[in-house]
Amino acid sequence: MDGEFERERELSPDPGGETAVPAPEEIAPSAPEAETAPSAPEEKPGCFIDRELSWLQFNLRVLREAGDAAVPLLERLKFLGIYRSNLEEFFMVRVGTLTHRSVLLPDERDEKTGWTAAEQLRHILAEVSRQQEIENRTYRALLQDMRAAGIDVLDFRKIGKVDEVMAKKFFTEIRPLLSPRVVDAGHPFPFLANKEICVAAALGSKADKGDGFKLGLVSLFRLPPWKVWETDGRQKVAVTADLVRHFAPQIFKKQEVKETVLLQVTRNADVFIEDDLQSYDADFRSSMEKMLRKRKRQQPVRMMVSGKPSSRLLSVLIKDLKVPENNVFVRKMPFDLSFGSGLKKTPEMKYPERRAVRSVRLQKGDFFPYLRKKDLLLAYPFQSMNSFVEFLYEAADDPEVFSIRITLYRLSASSKVASALAYAADRGKDVLCLLELRARFDEQNNIDYSEVLEDAGCHVIYGLPDMKVHSKLCLVTRRAAGGVEYFTQVGTGNYNETTSEQYTDLSVMTSDPAVGADAAATFEALSLGQTPGETKALWVAPNSFRSRVLSLLERETEKGSAGHVAIKVNSMNDLGVMRAMIRASRAGVRVELFIRGICCLLPGIPGYTENITVKSVVGRYLEHSRIFVFGDGEDQAVYIGSGDLLNRNTQRRVEAFIACDKPETREPVLHVMDALRQDREKSWTMQPDGSYEKEETVNGTASQDLLFDYFGGRIVEPVPAEAAKKRSWLWRLFHAGKER
Repeated sequence: MDGEFERERELSPDPGGETAVPAPEEIAPSAPEAETAPSAPEEKPGCFIDRELSWLQFNLRVLREAGDAAVPLLERLKFLGIYRSNLEEFFMVRVGTLTHRSVLLPDERDEKTGWTAAEQLRHILAEVSRQQEIENRTYRALLQDMRAAGIDVLDFRKIGKVDEVMAKKFFTEIRPLLSPRVVDAGHPFPFLANKEICVAAALGSKADKGDGFKLGLVSLFRLPPWKVWETDGRQKVAVTADLVRHFAPQIFKKQEVKETVLLQVTRNADVFIEDDLQSYDADFRSSMEKMLRKRKRQQPVRMMVSGKPSSRLLSVLIKDLKVPENNVFVRKMPFDLSFGSGLKKTPEMKYPERRAVRSVRLQKGDFFPYLRKKDLLLAYPFQSMNSFVEFLYEAADDPEVFSIRITLYRLSASSKVASALAYAADRGKDVLCLLELRARFDEQNNIDYSEVLEDAGCHVIYGLPDMKVHSKLCLVTRRAAGGVEYFTQVGTGNYNETTSEQYTDLSVMTSDPAVGADAAATFEALSLGQTPGETKALWVAPNSFRSRVLSLLERETEKGSAGHVAIKVNSMNDLGVMRAMIRASRAGVRVELFIRGICCLLPGIPGYTENITVKSVVGRYLEHSRIFVFGDGEDQAVYIGSGDLLNRNTQRRVEAFIACDKPETREPVLHVMDALRQDREKSWTMQPDGSYEKEETVNGTASQDLLFDYFGGRIVEPVPAEAAKKRSWLWRLFHAGKER
């Protein structure tokens, strides 16, 4: 996810008399003691909240989902893992960036809160520490519910005899894979990779009556993270890190093991490409590979310790790893929570299985005739992405299709889209793939795909030196009587079959010649290494997105109380856009914001944002679509596209948006917005202080369930084993042509 972080929810009793998650009044973010940001005349100091604290509130909503007893047991465990993974990436990216900024630009202040980077870091670390206590309580409640369901996560401090025997057997299996080390004058502290888990032991010589302190380390790198077995009808989970820690005395046989803890570091991922990519000799792919190697050795921005370390052991680890003391967190739960995937599951432990269907009844040869008459909207995960893949194959097999152009940001590990593009190139089509190598944490995957697609005959380019190409844009050009015809697709999500089953996204396909002309001009500019210019039918950032949003906000402001704005994005922090929303609110315009994650604008402030509401939906699927609705009735403007209202999307990325101006696209998009308004089960409402409250509703309906029903999603039969085998990456890439 490109800085895409995930999920959240509610209260459940804790055996200690506490609650697993605090009441809403406890979850307000640490607000600034004083609002020092410069303010425009139309806004009031205190209308904004810090970006990072707002994101931490989103991740807390993910954590609340793990604490909701109404969510199936193993889904709760999954949400807890998502919370952990989100926070990990947050430290790598955001804390890493702020750490650099605090050194390089110590006096620079945030435009919304007036905080320096150092002040932001202080508030972040305080909030993370507070959430850690909530996380620990949530995990304890989960352990209790798992025990009631016949699942025991082994506590090696009080392990039974039978489980001890099974654990010893597992330890014997992995013992040859362990490489214990002792840190002393002749053996310096080893390099610990990002997210690598280690057992750290304070050692003393059994023969030495003195202090004799030494540090022992056992890396668990590349070991299976857990083992599951059954005893007396109960499932037993042995977390490898806890097991190795338990058997540490058998590893350091000649040393006295005085104490042990588990250790994991998170390293800074904020690395810059140093080469001048605008020079003729620059090699973008080589520069990215160099950057990835450098990232692996960045300084730690967080250290997590599991156990109860003595002050001496903790100080040694802090010194050797060079981690700021405030960035050290002592936790009471496993670092790896993926063991849920290894458990036998009863139906009540998971969400009921729902799969997308091909509700669009188009087959090979049908797409072009259909699109000449009507636009086509696909809604994931309620409908299948296979329809778009079939469209690419139809283009590949059509003798009149001349070229396929596409922007690729994140591809699945086994991509049907890449296979279709390779097949099209093999069929003699001019296939241009703009593959963004800077998609964070997918860089290596994209580097690998760039080589595969080049080998298949596609032309591969890497985007612009000074900005990422984040658009989801595809253009098929076909020869027609008297010229060419364009078939254009614009989406809100990546061309990734895996995430299309996990994220809510929209995709519009059209034969509109004006849209096609704008798409062609966009690809031509990108092929020439230029930023796309002004467009008419499409909004294309950075030149035609922010300005159009501001213009339509102003149009609604002029209507006063008759004005209406409804926007769904993942995040928002663009100051100019937020100020325009404040002006609209003060004019009486009803502004509805559906923002899953970061929202730096505080709603409900009397006289300023009292006509603005902010809702966040966090449920089974990650809300990812971006929708913009301005006005009602005949002059209503409805757009979907790839960008949020973050500064990076509005000003520093290439994004694409398309109008939904026909009934077949407009009505489904508006239905999505209506479903969000009706959500009383998975939605949270932002309060004027930046906290979020959940509406307590009996028998509420989740918007995602409503949309599954609307778009025709249903349970379908699993793919037969032989058919699944034929869908492998190599089969598709090298045999797709034969199949056809």
